[in-house]
Amino acid sequence: MENTPMICADQVRFRYDDQKDVWAVNGAGMTVKKGEFVVVLGANGCGKSTLAKHFNAILLPESGTVTVEGIPTTDEARLYDIRQRVGMVFQNPDNQIVATVVEEDVAFALENLGVPPEEIRRRVDEAMRMTGIYKHRLKGPHKLSGGQKQRVAIAGVIAMRPDCLVLDESTAMLDPRGREKVMSTIGHLNRDFGITVVAITHYMEEAAQADRVLVMSEGRVVMEGTPQQVFSQADKLHSLHLDVPQAVELRDELVKAGVPMPEGIIDEGSCAKALYDLLK
Repeated sequence: MENTPMICADQVRFRYDDQKDVWAVNGAGMTVKKGEFVVVLGANGCGKSTLAKHFNAILLPESGTVTVEGIPTTDEARLYDIRQRVGMVFQNPDNQIVATVVEEDVAFALENLGVPPEEIRRRVDEAMRMTGIYKHRLKGPHKLSGGQKQRVAIAGVIAMRPDCLVLDESTAMLDPRGREKVMSTIGHLNRDFGITVVAITHYMEEAAQADRVLVMSEGRVVMEGTPQQVFSQADKLHSLHLDVPQAVELRDELVKAGVPMPEGIIDEGSCAKALYDLLK
């Protein structure tokens, strides 16, 4: 079982009932290994959020297959197992927050599942510490910032002990500081707790932190590789109406101006180091 992929999507096709003449996902395929941090990029309407909703059986493919640790998402008898393994966090934390006190919100799903109270206490405290919101545990969620609310939503999913976290544009409504804090929480869960992460995002700087980047266009995966491999193809990304991280643009402009910059620069740290080495 150890080598079974966390998620495997093969030739997935899906149409929404009110748009039967358009394939929202059209033959998409991807495999996510256990413990991996994968980012999915793509312009609006490319099908990335629709594909993400297949990963814990919110949507089922019209054709093709999706499996979670080898379980087909179409197996209704195993729906609980699938959702136990893959937790979803959405764009708007307000849609996932249901209680009037932070710790009660994090405990909500566990209480509904009938988890024993002492186990709930342990899991809720652990999830709040992992996501950095333990100190806010007795506050009302409405008193928190957008980034803090999103971390409460993530803690509610983490308390379920999923093997995989799927984040569907979960930083889209946050300011840069909130975004950075949520991404640092996600990196911590992936690195230190081995939770597999699939993040759907518009932000190239977030994608630069991933192990692997997939790019979707018109319902299928059209590019795949490490952040360095994908972001080195700036012209192709621009043709798909996507940007590259600012550090990549700066490096490319400097090279055009005759400044000898190394390959593979994708984030501010590596760009700053290269400039420092040049100026030394």
